[in-house]
Amino acid sequence: MNKYDSIRPGQVWLDTEGKRIHAHGGSIMYVDGKYYWYGENKEKTLPYRQGVWHYGMKIYSSEDLYNWKDEGFVCVPEENDPESPLNPYQFADRPHIIYNKKDNRFVMWLKIMMSDGQRQYMAILVSDTITGPFKHIKSVQPLGMFSGDFDLYVEPDTQKAYIIFEKVHTELIVADLTDDYTDVTGRFSSHFPQPFPPFVREAPAFFVRDGKKYLFTSGTTGYFPNPSEVAEADDIHGPWRVLGDPHIDDPGKDSYNSQITSVFKHPLKKDLYIALADRWLTDLKPDIPNICDIFEMWFNPAKEKYDVDVNALTAENTSLADYVWLPVTFENGMPVLHWYDEWKIEDFE
Repeated sequence: MNKYDSIRPGQVWLDTEGKRIHAHGGSIMYVDGKYYWYGENKEKTLPYRQGVWHYGMKIYSSEDLYNWKDEGFVCVPEENDPESPLNPYQFADRPHIIYNKKDNRFVMWLKIMMSDGQRQYMAILVSDTITGPFKHIKSVQPLGMFSGDFDLYVEPDTQKAYIIFEKVHTELIVADLTDDYTDVTGRFSSHFPQPFPPFVREAPAFFVRDGKKYLFTSGTTGYFPNPSEVAEADDIHGPWRVLGDPHIDDPGKDSYNSQITSVFKHPLKKDLYIALADRWLTDLKPDIPNICDIFEMWFNPAKEKYDVDVNALTAENTSLADYVWLPVTFENGMPVLHWYDEWKIEDFE
């Protein structure tokens, strides 16, 4: 039974059984006439780094992008194996799935930072179906680098695939994938070099419109929201040109208290792109300075000083995280995200 007929950014979103949707840091795929939304299951997580980080990766299906049915786990949590990347105490997040037409299978990459803090890599999983469960076949360190947030892209004409990932914590890397999509070839390019967080770019969300490449990124401030950036290029390997903050109406300069995770091109609409974002912190106090100003205060002696205890700003309970989905509009060639309390797919061409 359908409950929703619109998208309401920042409000609690329930599945068809009346439970919170847990598909964080995720993406949407359109397969055989149905939408599939997958991501991190945070239902058992507590305040940041105090126990369970995730409880597997969930997937939901929908026919209208409003009402979502829980289809179970694409990655089942492996509670009995402390060394497994899918153990709930390991820092596994931001799954991305692409389809390999040649091998006729779905390939998932999953960002892993082991809880000992000494190992960071990508887990590669495969499945014959979008709903899985996906099987872990290997782990890789792309180009021998510690890799953070990332996105995957497959060129529709050539089926050539790429990964865009944060090299922790220095720059973004664009690398070609092998034909089976389970590793990198060695060809890569580097972009947006920065000396340290919060200026380093993470959470890359890549999309293409009329041949032009676009990339949303955020700064590196943990779960705290910060100003986004959007860049454009003619080729995925660049050069990339920064256009500015796409959240042009946002007075708090924190991306409407959200972090973009991916961009979904609606397959049945001519020009509808949806930026999918997580509102990780639903208890963030509204009167605090922007987190980037706080970071700059620490590094810049001339910056205005705030009497702020960052650890007291929020309880960081990601089990209560919500979603901020907004349509991407294009103004003077720049992708921008205006705020809507409520909006409908049917209102866009």
